[in-house]
Amino acid sequence: MLAESHETMRRSLRRLLEAEHGVRVIAEATDRATAISLLLSCRPAVLVLDPSLWSGCGLEFIRRLRNLAPRTQIVILTMQEIPAFAQQALNAGAVGFVMKDRADTELTDAVRAAVRGHIYASPRVAPQLAARGRD
Repeated sequence: MLAESHETMRRSLRRLLEAEHGVRVIAEATDRATAISLLLSCRPAVLVLDPSLWSGCGLEFIRRLRNLAPRTQIVILTMQEIPAFAQQALNAGAVGFVMKDRADTELTDAVRAAVRGHIYASPRVAPQLAARGRD
């Protein structure tokens, strides 16, 4: 399932994901109410989420979605290249963190990792996350 407010981006993400063998986008949301409704009705294996759909704290939105659909794996797709935000998103229940400008090369890897129950962090933030974990 895709939760992204920008139509052009959503359309591109759908094409990218559905070009992968065994991947099918079953729903698309453009706002938080639709995201919640579709999440509950479709129960996707993976939700690709732009946390800015939540007008307040995106981290609270991630937590809320995890509580509503604990079996759905959440992959964050964002423009925020901030390791602290990535760590907070993972702590809130996301299993993937991908930068929007790298979606074409990283998103399918993140989705496949999520399906396998693995964590995926964009290589642009992963080294900082590992360093934070050693501190």
